[in-house]
Amino acid sequence: MDSISQVQLIIGLLDPKSPANVGSVLRAAGCYQVNEVWYTGKRFARAVIYQTDTKDLASKIPLMQHDDLLANLPVDIKVVCVEFVEGAQSLVEFTHPHHALYVFGPEDGSIPQSIVDQAHAVVFVPTIGCMNLAATVNVVLYDRLAKSSSTIDNNALIRTSRDTNNRLKRAAVSSDTQQPA
Repeated sequence: MDSISQVQLIIGLLDPKSPANVGSVLRAAGCYQVNEVWYTGKRFARAVIYQTDTKDLASKIPLMQHDDLLANLPVDIKVVCVEFVEGAQSLVEFTHPHHALYVFGPEDGSIPQSIVDQAHAVVFVPTIGCMNLAATVNVVLYDRLAKSSSTIDNNALIRTSRDTNNRLKRAAVSSDTQQPA
């Protein structure tokens, strides 16, 4: 995978209300090598004591409150809004920028038109109805990883990612029958 030092990847949450969602977004950020998570509004700050950051990722990934997510962005950061917007591009067809700020609206609202108008891209996840905020962040980040050209050492990643209770191994599989050899 690309190293964090090579890619600037930021998740921007507009006035999130659910500490459970923000905690789950932090967990996704840790899984997919996000550099920072930014948020606006006051609802999360009031509810942060209930967050579900079970991996203590807030101590590893900066979680910062901003008044304006788009203010003072580095010139090479592309703003990508993720929202059901008429004229948006399906995530299935989207090519992710190398450096990006992905902006997600609140659980009970939408991204303001003024932010959509400033975005480099607007994408939507082609589902019937909307997903939970944290689920949407996970899907977008997975899509980014799946479409990347990064080479992954699968077994090394598995060994470092699984918890201490998991030591499973797959027996050799014959390519003809997909059955253990």
